[in-house]
Amino acid sequence: MRKGLIVSFGVLFAGAFLLRPGNSQTPAVQSASPQFTPDGKLVRPEGYRRWVYASSGYGMSYSQKADDSMVMFTNVFVNPSSYDYYLAHGNWPDKTIFVLELYGSTSQGSINKHGSYQTGFMGLDVEVKDEKRFADKWAYFAFDAAEKMAGATAPSKNDCWKCHDQNAAVEHSFVQFYPELLKVAREKGTIKPTVHLEGKQ
Repeated sequence: MRKGLIVSFGVLFAGAFLLRPGNSQTPAVQSASPQFTPDGKLVRPEGYRRWVYASSGYGMSYSQKADDSMVMFTNVFVNPSSYDYYLAHGNWPDKTIFVLELYGSTSQGSINKHGSYQTGFMGLDVEVKDEKRFADKWAYFAFDAAEKMAGATAPSKNDCWKCHDQNAAVEHSFVQFYPELLKVAREKGTIKPTVHLEGKQ
């Protein structure tokens, strides 16, 4: 994950749903598994907007001293096969991919007088579970608006990895911020015993 970014895969609001066009999956959905270059860089996920939409967040921060100069929207998508596995088991299979896209925010544009909406695309943060490729199972990648490939954030157990490992409710996923996925984790009993969920769930 990019250094200094104070939003993560923990996001708020809407539940998850799956877009399935017609009676057959599109090539973008069929190829929804991590693709790597020969030198180990992750190829930018394409077609992820046809994946399962998990949730969105606005201006989230894990710090008491948030930087309000750049309030961003985040939208999270997960590859369909991993989502289906999660619904059945309450945890994530190998080759799971989370894509978190970053957008700027503004208000009072066009006819909007209250609230905020998404503006310019700012980049992607991608989380991949690949147990054979990564000794620590999960790895994190940051893409700017145009990058086609990116190396894993180093060192492997970086601050982002540690935060997810210590605080995410299920494995490295912050399902405590995904209302529909949290329901599944509760039903399956897969929430980490070391993670304390507070507030209204």
